[in-house]
Amino acid sequence: MTGTLEGRIFTPRGAVDGTLRIGPDGRIAAIEGSPVPEGREREGEGGNRLLVPGFIDLHVHGGGGRDVMEGGDAALQVARRHARHGTTSLLATTMTAPLEDLRQALEPVGALCRAPAAGAARILGMHLEGPFINPGKLGAQPDFARPVALAELQQLDALAPIRLLTLAPEVPGNMDAIEALVAAGFRVQIGHTLGTYEDGVQALQRGARGFTHLFNAMTPLHHRMPGMVGAALAHAQFAEVIPDLLHVHPGAIRAALRSIPCLYCVTDSTAATGMPDGEYRLGRQPVTKCLGGVRLADGTLAGSTLTMDRALRNLVDVIGVPLADAVRRVSTHAADFLGIGDRGRLAEGGWADVVVLDGALHVQEVFVEGGAIDVAHAG
Repeated sequence: MTGTLEGRIFTPRGAVDGTLRIGPDGRIAAIEGSPVPEGREREGEGGNRLLVPGFIDLHVHGGGGRDVMEGGDAALQVARRHARHGTTSLLATTMTAPLEDLRQALEPVGALCRAPAAGAARILGMHLEGPFINPGKLGAQPDFARPVALAELQQLDALAPIRLLTLAPEVPGNMDAIEALVAAGFRVQIGHTLGTYEDGVQALQRGARGFTHLFNAMTPLHHRMPGMVGAALAHAQFAEVIPDLLHVHPGAIRAALRSIPCLYCVTDSTAATGMPDGEYRLGRQPVTKCLGGVRLADGTLAGSTLTMDRALRNLVDVIGVPLADAVRRVSTHAADFLGIGDRGRLAEGGWADVVVLDGALHVQEVFVEGGAIDVAHAG
């Protein structure tokens, strides 16, 4: 499509009041306007219509009653639900599971990656959250953990591109596999781990690039045993965090923001996202949504009901992150982590993935590669 969008546009060089032009190829043809002073992005008339880069969520299990592990059209329906909340790109995320279950989930995602569907967030590939994790730190993952097997990964990658995988480096064989995984083109995150601070530092040195849902399902920070959290705070350039205010206390998020330059937000969303309280599935696990959270029968947090627009509002209105910085943490840093230069920022030549927000940071319009998304039912 071609067209123009007007408002306060958040660009890599700062906000401008003006016009964003979309070319016939779905990319941004031009951005024209006058600069807005830094820190005043929500002030004045232009602050009532904010154009920000489409949100990028690298950890999505489900939404709208559907779970990626179901296979079939589940991933497509999940991508449609999240697009209503401003997510324009995502990684469909698996649970720890037997190989056949993983095949069932990946095959339809591969088809969507090759032929994207209209009216949905672009699925960039898979985040394999397990099975290469520590069975002693499963969190809400089923007990199918096993050490890294490069041959298994390559089989799955042939079905759908695996853009990111989580592993526990202390599991025998996993640390030694990191360099081979990176050489084969896989991005590695540390998570679901009982590893030490030293394990985390060594994994980063070998090529791991980030941490899966920082603070959750990993050894905590203690002043004499810094743990995996300490390794992240001391050494990481990138890490994902779930800012639903249930998984991580706002104070801990503030500490991470001061320590990790490119800390970025994920939802870790489940089938319960956008749905009423009740019973849902997370992979093979039954989960219950109640009191704003999702839990296993024993009370363990099991993913979230977060959406990325809510994540942005939590960053700004609760945690106190300046809006321009918060925008980077729901869009740009995730794109940079994956090495994607034409998403996650509003710049000429990039995809026209745009979210239009009102002054209260609620979604008004969404465009994926220049195509409008129906946000009328964004519950």
